[in-house]
Amino acid sequence: MSEVDFCVEADTQGIQTGVAGMQSFLPPLRALQAFEAFGRLGSVSDAAQELGVTSGAISQQLKVLEDHLGIQLVVRDGRRAAMTSDAKAYHEIVSAGFDKLRSAQNTLSQQKSGVDLKVSGLPTLLLKWLNPQLHLFQSMARDVSIRLEATHQEPDAQMPGEMFRLTYGGASGRFPHARALYTDSCFPVCSPDFLARNPQAGTIDALAELPLIEIDWGAAYRSVPRWKDWFTCHDRHDVGIRPVAVHSLSSLALEAAAAGHGVVLAQRSFASLDLDLGRLVRLSPDALPMPEPYFVCWGNTTLDKPYARAFLNWLMSAARTIEQQ
Repeated sequence: MSEVDFCVEADTQGIQTGVAGMQSFLPPLRALQAFEAFGRLGSVSDAAQELGVTSGAISQQLKVLEDHLGIQLVVRDGRRAAMTSDAKAYHEIVSAGFDKLRSAQNTLSQQKSGVDLKVSGLPTLLLKWLNPQLHLFQSMARDVSIRLEATHQEPDAQMPGEMFRLTYGGASGRFPHARALYTDSCFPVCSPDFLARNPQAGTIDALAELPLIEIDWGAAYRSVPRWKDWFTCHDRHDVGIRPVAVHSLSSLALEAAAAGHGVVLAQRSFASLDLDLGRLVRLSPDALPMPEPYFVCWGNTTLDKPYARAFLNWLMSAARTIEQQ
């Protein structure tokens, strides 16, 4: 064997050894998948249901991962399993990796399905604001196929492909590009039938005695106006708010009001179509502004295609009509 042949053989063996070492270093993918689902969903049974396996299989894969890493990931309190502090830090990194894998799969699925634009957005923002007027854009761009994805979960921050995200407030800061759409405002609305049964609903004193429908977005959005803020703004600090119902989705609260169940503090952009159709009536000319605007966000490659730029321009034009109302 010549010296050159020996060097080539030695390098090849080194590469093979390095690859083998890398493969042995990475945990089994099934174990990582079980761990990611367990940490995200908070229970073994929920992880098993999502992955279509038994709870025993999830527990087994968690043990495989613990053995591979040499650290304890799961502690048990009776029949309930929870992650250790080390596991939580590890899960945050693993979860980010799986988010990218899911994003890559979604991008590939979008390409295979022939969809040109993907618009991810907060459910009520898509349902009550974008969707009713989307046909106006589609009439100008008939060859462009659009996929709407209503979800509270923010997508991968890089947003690969031709993708937009419609979201609210500070969540827009995680994306490469963002532009404010409009700042909404809130006012009380009810159904015409409810108003006929309660003609006094237009007065602040009577309103406090009527069935009130509350919207609660969760702890992260405490500054969004609620009924307490409406009464405080009208110098009624003594009103004890006991809502007849509390909804986490504005669209559900609006439907409850349209069905005559009570009065809801509705956002202008979400209630606009129902007001035009006569399903809802506005009870006061006053309005409370939302503390932050809604945003459209996009990634570094989103505007590579002309139709994506056209959609963004149309979207900004549609948002200006809200500001002018």
